[in-house]
Amino acid sequence: MPGINGPEARDVRGVVPPRAKLKARLTGLGYALGWSALCRVPESWAAWAFRFFADVAWRRQGKSVQLLEGNLLRVIGPEFDGAQLRALSREAMRSYARYWLEIFRLPVMSREMLVEGMDENGAVDTMLGHLAAGRGVVIPLPHMGNWDQAAAWVIGRGVATITTVMERLEPESVYERFLAFRQEVGLEVLPASGGPSPFGVLAQRLRRGGLVVLPSDRDVTGGGVEVDFFGERALMMGGSAALAVQTGAALMPATLWFTDEGWGVHIHEEIPVPAVGERWQKAAAMTQEVARCFEKGIREHPADWHMLQRVFVSDLDPQRLAAARVKAAARQRAAERNGKVAGDAVARDAVAGDAVAGDAVAGDAEASAPAAGASEAGSP
Repeated sequence: MPGINGPEARDVRGVVPPRAKLKARLTGLGYALGWSALCRVPESWAAWAFRFFADVAWRRQGKSVQLLEGNLLRVIGPEFDGAQLRALSREAMRSYARYWLEIFRLPVMSREMLVEGMDENGAVDTMLGHLAAGRGVVIPLPHMGNWDQAAAWVIGRGVATITTVMERLEPESVYERFLAFRQEVGLEVLPASGGPSPFGVLAQRLRRGGLVVLPSDRDVTGGGVEVDFFGERALMMGGSAALAVQTGAALMPATLWFTDEGWGVHIHEEIPVPAVGERWQKAAAMTQEVARCFEKGIREHPADWHMLQRVFVSDLDPQRLAAARVKAAARQRAAERNGKVAGDAVARDAVAGDAVAGDAVAGDAEASAPAAGASEAGSP
């Protein structure tokens, strides 16, 4: 994501230019203002402002909105005309703005509201039953609805804690704020970089009967699993499936959406581990089934899929795609030669890419403008 999901821009000497420093400082101040001010103003005022700025970003039709519309076109199909697509993308931008409004106001929402406002669907009781019996559950998510609210809902339903992975953000002040925010919700947040690989810790939590949640509908490493998705090829992260294969945890995808007065969740049935194949092959097959679950949820609630980045292979940079395929082929050959050890390395790489990246943490510059007071900060 542009803006604040990675290290500050540096010149060839490794020096952060003054403009980049100023931009990072303003970004940090914007998010600080969001958390301090938006919890105090009337909710109706804040909602109006966020919707207004969402509409401004939508009318500008910058690169992120164009990518959003390209992704939504795969969902609704080419039989829908341009006016229908534009109407859907406007609804999606407003949904994304609602996500950001709720992020800033979540600290003042009551636990009762976060739990009772959730429309529960699917295998919720099965998931809770696994956890109560001491079996770990790993939940891959698409970028839909408000997953921070969903985390608060699960904890309100009696789950002790949730473990996830978060990319280290710049500026550091924003990273620290998001880290503290998610810890207050009840999340255990592991850094994606700057320390040991999170795979071992996640596997440990699952073996102890814990819950792990990983956004998984977009490849952020260049080495994701290629799947069929809405009739095209797409790259997704396979870390959730790799963890399920490695630990025996239940792989149960979830899809989320907004309702008029609250939220909705569908916990999909467990995806079983295939009986035959190497570990990486089993994880790849399970990732394809995860994509099928995502398809179903996104088709039912397309406006709540906040995907303003490239997902589909045909949209990716050819050089990046070629590098990703070379990397995947090399890992496959290593797994075939060396068996379990290489397979474990593949799994660790997969989880490293499942970090909660900028689009789930810091947002896209266009769409987060209502919250941060920022302008478009670059391309995804």
